[in-house]
Amino acid sequence: MPEDYFSDREMGPKLRNEQNITPKVWRGIVGVTELHIKKGAFGMDFPETSCGHGDLTTGTDRNAFLLAVQVEIPDIDFSLQTMETTDYETLEVQVRPYAPPTPAVLDLLQFCHRHIAQADQGSSRCWDGYFHLDYDREAGQESYRSQINRIFARNGLAYEMRATGIVERLAPPVLRESLRSAVFQTGETGLDDRLEKARSKFLSHEPEIRRESLVELWGAWERLKSLDDPANKKLSITTLLDRVASESSYRATLDTEAKELSRIGNNFQIRHSELDKPAIQDSATIDYLFHRLFAFILLLLGKR
Repeated sequence: MPEDYFSDREMGPKLRNEQNITPKVWRGIVGVTELHIKKGAFGMDFPETSCGHGDLTTGTDRNAFLLAVQVEIPDIDFSLQTMETTDYETLEVQVRPYAPPTPAVLDLLQFCHRHIAQADQGSSRCWDGYFHLDYDREAGQESYRSQINRIFARNGLAYEMRATGIVERLAPPVLRESLRSAVFQTGETGLDDRLEKARSKFLSHEPEIRRESLVELWGAWERLKSLDDPANKKLSITTLLDRVASESSYRATLDTEAKELSRIGNNFQIRHSELDKPAIQDSATIDYLFHRLFAFILLLLGKR
């Protein structure tokens, strides 16, 4: 997003660490979507005709569009901007700002990207004054991505809509560049695949998929430990750590960290799902654990 606002130029872009769609942002997204409906931008897939000619689209059929949204994303209701709650002790009714669950809103944005197109007035005109619309899918999607990414950036949201229309979560700043630039070429296809799956799932906006990134990363860690000597994992990890550190104190620190990372994977619901093991739910904890092991793996792979 171009840094063309005064606040961006003077103070730098806003820190993008907000994970939840707020009621304010939700109202903005509804407003933007309604504006695109009025412009006929979804008419390529949800056509409205005013001439009685099925092949001449003059706008977006709003009802058809909203029905499709409800079927594909049940948690979305465009009419819901506030929610009433009752205090049963005082019987006082309070009206609070409302936003749907964040994953549902992000699904809506991907739905809109899939169906949007730039609508331009064509040369054909209906008897009632409406012009036929011509559509450019690629131009419409590019403009929509720019608009949505500006909303994300201006409101400090840790999301980005990619050229594919997929919304990805931005990694914490300290980890962002490492995730973006890492190329997994260990020579072992299974390990490379698990590392790539871990990265992809970590960037998902779905909380459950983000938790799965830990499973993939700890699975990659177990494969990495036996990479040098598949028949003897203990000897293999010893060889790998020796290659990274020759100084005794640093070597001992790495050995302690390797053992602690293995302990974390075994004692929480990461590598095993027994109910007596604590589950990891908090987003910040997922960030911390992923960053900790990912940085360690990058260190080891850099010395192979």
